[in-house]
Amino acid sequence: MRIGELAARTGLSRDAIRFYEKVGLVAGRRLGNGYRDFPPETVPWLQYVRTAQALGFSLGEIAENLAELRDVPDSAEALSALFRDKIRLIDARMAELATLRADLVARVDTGCPLRASSPAASGTS
Repeated sequence: MRIGELAARTGLSRDAIRFYEKVGLVAGRRLGNGYRDFPPETVPWLQYVRTAQALGFSLGEIAENLAELRDVPDSAEALSALFRDKIRLIDARMAELATLRADLVARVDTGCPLRASSPAASGTS
């Protein structure tokens, strides 16, 4: 199918599909007239990519991990492992953000909110 039809069937722009092709997430062959021709299985794959992005996976992570899982007989187990890893990263980031928030809250309404909260925090004694 040509890029216009693929865009219509996936809800992606032609530019997005071209970008995905450039980074290796999809592959289309060139017809004699120069048009791109994508196989039908590109539609569910792009839906898979979009779902992975919505779940917080970067295009790099998708290209690195999910593409190789596309044809794995039991990809559910491998995907669950990737999801557990992503959850650990999210939990770590949430802890970092909670610490940052607490620091910001402690600095609200202080004389100079950008000054270190204690001499130990600034590295001086």
